Amino acid sequence: MDRIIQMILNRFLGRLVNIGVNKGIDYAAGRGKSPDQMTPAEREQARAGKDMSKRARQAAKLMRRIR
Repeated sequence: MDRIIQMILNRFLGRLVNIGVNKGIDYAAGRGKSPDQMTPAEREQARAGKDMSKRARQAAKLMRRIR
């Protein structure tokens, strides 16, 4: 029974950590500003940063699969 609870808890915590990491990356890409406070150039740069971080997460996921 303890093993089942531990498996469920690990899965829940893993998802929670992933959400936190994604929000942190989005915050860093936008430099802490909301989109309505950004200039068009800053918005474009924030979007490019989010796209790059998405590709990095996909590459990391692929590498984990290969190993």
